[in-house]
Amino acid sequence: MTVTPDLQSHLEGLRARDPHTLLGTLGITITEASLDRVVATMPVTPAVHQPFGLLHGGASVALAESVASVGAYLNVAARGQGAVGLEINANHLRGKRGGTVTATAVPVHRGRTTHVWSIEITDEEGKMVCVSRCTLAIVPLEGGGA
Repeated sequence: MTVTPDLQSHLEGLRARDPHTLLGTLGITITEASLDRVVATMPVTPAVHQPFGLLHGGASVALAESVASVGAYLNVAARGQGAVGLEINANHLRGKRGGTVTATAVPVHRGRTTHVWSIEITDEEGKMVCVSRCTLAIVPLEGGGA
């Protein structure tokens, strides 16, 4: 995992909650995190399938919003702020029955009250599975941190 030292404590705070959150439920693992890029993987198993045996679009959206939220949070955590989703869209481009997908989020806009992140989800061969854009509200955190 690649993460800058000044972000490590914020990321560890998030990880401590993982087993009890959607990330833990879906098996999402953050593999890289910085102010400019967040990468995470998710196994494609029956737990994230729709009834026809394909990766559920909602699972892809949950993965996309997760990496965008982590990226936005890491950018504002030092100010005692957090990030919550306002809007997300996704285009599902390719079906996936098994293996692992990887989501990569990069910022498009980092404003004072909102962030917009672009997310690409790919399979093991680098083929695009989903492309998404997520807008997040920047909000004060109770207690000031993760």
